[in-house]
Amino acid sequence: MAYFSLGGAYNQNAQFDKAAAAYIRCTELNPSMSKAYQLAGTALMAAQDVERAKEVLTEGYTVAAARGDLMPQKGIAELLQKLGAPVPEAKKPESQAPVGGFICRKTGRPGRKMVRPPYNTPVGRWIQENIAQETFYDGWLPTGTKIINELRLDLARDPDAAAYDHAMRAYLGIDTKTYRDLTGCDPKPIDPQSRDMIERMFGNPDDIAAYKGGLREIVERGE
Repeated sequence: MAYFSLGGAYNQNAQFDKAAAAYIRCTELNPSMSKAYQLAGTALMAAQDVERAKEVLTEGYTVAAARGDLMPQKGIAELLQKLGAPVPEAKKPESQAPVGGFICRKTGRPGRKMVRPPYNTPVGRWIQENIAQETFYDGWLPTGTKIINELRLDLARDPDAAAYDHAMRAYLGIDTKTYRDLTGCDPKPIDPQSRDMIERMFGNPDDIAAYKGGLREIVERGE
């Protein structure tokens, strides 16, 4: 979800109104993403848009409760209480496969299968069938935010969106053949410099946290 990572990038730069808009766009594209409601509400609170925050958080609490997303549900409840807003009555969560009943293709470990695809495309449906919820939401999305910051991506630009998608496929293990089989076409090409930076980040996972915005300069200097 590019908009989720974009929201994280805006949030890190204290552009809270833009962060909220990006997270809300996530909920429009995938209404089941309860974490996006929580982060949108937090950003709206930081932007002093209290009434809109109450609306988004109330809707998000209902979604989280219905899905059994306990951590976002608890976090949203705390935010609503902080705003002095009522916490909705929780509904029974949708049934999900036990944690041990699904093996994540990336990690090879048991995890939770997503109730719905992260987005409604052939690639999104492949992710639902092959990647654990924890791997996608707790692994890829924070990494995607870091990539946006390090590569200084503007996802409104096609080349930058292609670089972000390339990084997601590399992280999740979606090779060119799989992508072609799913979509009937080849992935959009990316520029060599972006490819170099992505490979460098994934080649040493510790570097992802260490660069702190300086990776593009390092690559441009040829180090």
